[in-house]
Amino acid sequence: MTRLDLVRWQFDLTWSLFEIHLEALTDDDFLWEPAAVCWTVRIGSDGLWRPDWDENELDPVPVPTIGWISWHIGWWWSVALDHLHQRTVRERTDILWPGSGGSAMVWLRRLKDEYRALLDRLSDDDLDAAATFPWPGESDKTVAHTLAWLNAELMKNVAEVGQLRLIRAARAGL
Repeated sequence: MTRLDLVRWQFDLTWSLFEIHLEALTDDDFLWEPAAVCWTVRIGSDGLWRPDWDENELDPVPVPTIGWISWHIGWWWSVALDHLHQRTVRERTDILWPGSGGSAMVWLRRLKDEYRALLDRLSDDDLDAAATFPWPGESDKTVAHTLAWLNAELMKNVAEVGQLRLIRAARAGL
């Protein structure tokens, strides 16, 4: 097994766990607010959906909605793919939520397909190239580090979505 085979296996495992939750989610689940202090996605007067955001660490830390987490996944994954494909990198404020749970699932699955296609094109030698994301400035990190970070970040976000889905279902007696 090569290093890239291991990265692919880890990603496929994590995504398969995400699909269990995605298949069970409804549109209402995405905007359910689990706490009084909460971050979500909101429609603006221009009809576009934007996430709550603050550049400062808040206390208490807002609990995110599944909608916010889905935007967060889409944001970091889009930017990471921009870096890995050496495209113009979008700003956080350029990444909008698509407006419904169903649309968010389509968006995330499209990003999954783009990422998996990238993994299929890479070679083990490509893993040793210098990486520019998510580490600022000069770094000794490689593409392998970026891919490991992507898989770990996805795993963390999948766990968050799953936990919120289970808590909402338990509270609703579903």
